[in-house]
Amino acid sequence: MALRVDTADGTGPWLADVGFGDHARFPLLLDGRGDQRDPGGLFRLVPGPADGELDLLRDGTPQFRLDTRPRALSDFEAGCWYHRTSPGSHFTAGLVCSRFTEDGRITLSGRRLVTTVRGERAERALESDAEVLDAYRAHFGIALEKVPEAAVFTAGGPATP
Repeated sequence: MALRVDTADGTGPWLADVGFGDHARFPLLLDGRGDQRDPGGLFRLVPGPADGELDLLRDGTPQFRLDTRPRALSDFEAGCWYHRTSPGSHFTAGLVCSRFTEDGRITLSGRRLVTTVRGERAERALESDAEVLDAYRAHFGIALEKVPEAAVFTAGGPATP
């Protein structure tokens, strides 16, 4: 699923989707076929192999293919169910908190703090609950009383671990 945004001022339509992880930081012109500069790289949308498809390139490398035909939200139910319930989905593996920074990205994944600065990635294990709580507060502005736990989902919905 991708987020297409049409604006009242007549600009666009825009591909304004933050759900792809390390991606463009700003909306991309969906109808644009030239280079689009972004802090995340040089992006270009090109026609895909089938009618209505677009391939998104980042720095010349294919990232994903978009089918521009409108869909109903119900078309995504099976995929959403998989991502929230399957042990094979990275979304069920644990909690992740991530944001762009001025020169890269910072991610807290469980007890692992990952910083990427100008393409250089560094990881550090956080040993104590206090370190995890400090990381949430210092890097994300989230003040917690205890380390959060991931919810366990069953066919009927969330259950406590």
